Amino acid sequence: MNITVQRQWLTDLSTCGTMSLDGIFECYTLEPPVRAAKPYCIPAGTYQVELAMSARFGFTVPCVLAVPDFTGIEIHIGNKPADTEGCCLVGQTHITDWVGNSTNAFNVLMLKVKQTPGNISITYIGGTEAV
Repeated sequence: MNITVQRQWLTDLSTCGTMSLDGIFECYTLEPPVRAAKPYCIPAGTYQVELAMSARFGFTVPCVLAVPDFTGIEIHIGNKPADTEGCCLVGQTHITDWVGNSTNAFNVLMLKVKQTPGNISITYIGGTEAV
């Protein structure tokens, strides 16, 4: 399975976009903004993903591996910029600097990811120039 995050809406507070699974729209995303100092969104590129227990949340989440200059990057529940320090939040709705129905989006995503045999990768596209 390839997860794709297409970054589309950049503000001073967040980087929002869409997530697709093997080319099919799944949900909306929210990450930290594009800027020179952390927290900021991770570099565009393709990374491996594994399911692992989140130390922060206490349940299994998709973890993005081997991101340069980052550790602990997860796909998880949250709604607003303050809910992420580099991770990707998911939601079923989107407005500026916000994703809604995040728990539902996460649960649906996890059902699909858990049923995937073999390797999982994630590709982040766009939104990499610091403002």
